[in-house]
Amino acid sequence: MDLLTPSIGLIFWMLIGFGILFFILAKYAWPIITKSISERERKIENQLSEAAKAREEMKNLKSEHQALLIQAKDERDQILADARKIRDKLYEESKEKAYQEAQLIVEEARNAIHFEKMKAMTEIKNEIANMSIEIAEKVLQKELSDKTQQEKLVNEWIKELNFN
Repeated sequence: MDLLTPSIGLIFWMLIGFGILFFILAKYAWPIITKSISERERKIENQLSEAAKAREEMKNLKSEHQALLIQAKDERDQILADARKIRDKLYEESKEKAYQEAQLIVEEARNAIHFEKMKAMTEIKNEIANMSIEIAEKVLQKELSDKTQQEKLVNEWIKELNFN
């Protein structure tokens, strides 16, 4: 039973041991422990404030990202609209140029046809003239083969001429 009911001497030495331990802990350990706890508390507060800042920056970045995304879409739409306008303009210019070139080709073809037609007409006239001369030559040779007919023809031409 001695253990259950301690004696006064034991209590005294236990109090002195506890006091010395408490004094040593209070003098050396508690300041270090409280310092490390306060440092840890400050570190946690700093980390929490940095996390809040990071969260706020993320919100700002997200809104900036959204704004940039909207701006990029607007620029894309503008570029596409400009490209369509340029395409339509080039199409119209090409169409007009092709029409003008076609008109020029048609006009050149008409001129070439007219030139060839005039050339053919001239050749036909020359052929007809040459054939007429050949026919007249043959007819005259046949008619003028006789000397009396020659004199008769000359006299007729003289009568036709008026010397007035």
